[in-house]
Amino acid sequence: MLIRSFLKYKVILVIGLYWSGFSLAQREPQYTQYMYNIGSFNPAYVSSVESSEFSALYRAQWIDIPGAPKTLRFGANIPLSNEKMGIGFNVVSDQLGPSSQTYIDVAYSYQVNLSSDSWLSFGLDAGGSFLNLNYSDGNFQNPSEPLIGGDNLNQFYPILGGGLFMYGENWYTGISTPNFLTLGIYDEELEAVIDNNIQLDFIAGYVFEISDNTKFKPAALINYIDQGPITVNLSANFLFLDAFTIGASYRLDNAVSGLAGFQISNTMFLGYSYDYNTNGLGEFTNGSHEAILKFYFGREGRQRSKKQKNNKLKGKPKQVDSPRFF
Repeated sequence: MLIRSFLKYKVILVIGLYWSGFSLAQREPQYTQYMYNIGSFNPAYVSSVESSEFSALYRAQWIDIPGAPKTLRFGANIPLSNEKMGIGFNVVSDQLGPSSQTYIDVAYSYQVNLSSDSWLSFGLDAGGSFLNLNYSDGNFQNPSEPLIGGDNLNQFYPILGGGLFMYGENWYTGISTPNFLTLGIYDEELEAVIDNNIQLDFIAGYVFEISDNTKFKPAALINYIDQGPITVNLSANFLFLDAFTIGASYRLDNAVSGLAGFQISNTMFLGYSYDYNTNGLGEFTNGSHEAILKFYFGREGRQRSKKQKNNKLKGKPKQVDSPRFF
């Protein structure tokens, strides 16, 4: 995924999308609803889920700006019957100006019990990125730019990522990197090398039980790239009656967001977020929209098995608690 971040930087330079205070290097993950999308950037998460999850996400960024990013993601997190391992699958399609990129990966995760109510997962993912850059699809501010006059670009880049994810019944924390395979790409016409540095993603969240019908979950996601700016995402969500979610998010020096979600049934969740840019970009755009649809299969059986096993270890009577809020 770091490959994609670097290439977006390059393409944005080409199409002339530059505003004061706007960081050109768009990095992964760029999701406002990251708390429902952890498996997309941390492979260790996939063994922690209570049931098989399938999700589809669409993000339209910086509405009203020609060539702005659009992202479509399909993902799956599938725990295995031994409750120790899981496999995951991600397909991401990005559109940005004259570039399109498809990213595919498969993830594997293994978890161990640290105590009766805490687990540690290890995960790896492997895949690749297919990039297509068609200069004829863009309207350029400077057509004489040497890079624009070059041949169209069609390339494949391998990706190998990894992560750790530690969690309990009402908390979680994790660290991951989208790609260990950093590259330096040399452009003969520009006579420059652009380094693709390792990105680290830190995530954490906690669920507070305010009442029997209300839960509160603050969460944070921090993206770090060596020699690059740090991206800090902070969010706070309330869950009512285990069905309706509402909250807000703030991306430091970038955007504020409103979030809402509805548990349509025990097997289906729909979430939506709207971002309003607080930096200089807000003058040119009506914000960003993001929607996610999640499906859960075998949820009751998996949840019941895991909860009853934990209660047995703690000496508690058998019962089925409400679903995990992450």
